[in-house]
Amino acid sequence: AEVERLLGILPTASIARQAWADFGQVIVCDTQDEMVSAADRIASEHVQVMTRDPDYFLQRMTNYGALFLGPRTNVAYGDKVIGTNHTLPTLGTARFTGGLWVGKFLKTCTYQKVLTDEASVMIGEYCSRLCVLEGFLGHAEQANVRLRRYGARNIPYAEAAE
Repeated sequence: AEVERLLGILPTASIARQAWADFGQVIVCDTQDEMVSAADRIASEHVQVMTRDPDYFLQRMTNYGALFLGPRTNVAYGDKVIGTNHTLPTLGTARFTGGLWVGKFLKTCTYQKVLTDEASVMIGEYCSRLCVLEGFLGHAEQANVRLRRYGARNIPYAEAAE
């Protein structure tokens, strides 16, 4: 229901809807170990961990392009503001390589974890504005959710933080 709600208000819904139809999936697991196994098998470009213990996944996962840990961190932050690199392995290639950098012949895994409410708000303000300027309104909403939650800011959907 949430995906359909967002596709109903996202200005780039036609593109996002096709991407969801072609590649979107929901995978239900019974245990954290099963989640790690599924995530490592898929080897996604971006992995967002939203659990009580995100470090459990940091300590156990080995196949991802970029790992985003906890509710204060998100893909938009990593892609636009705090990320170590935005040239990441796609199509499961994170099984054998990490993001592109000078040491590209070595496998690397990167992660981001914002530790305080204040830091998430500070990063979120920059991220929100940058994403709106670039037309990445779904990414902007990731930042705006954190600004609402951790900064008590009332930012309308698809608008930039001031």
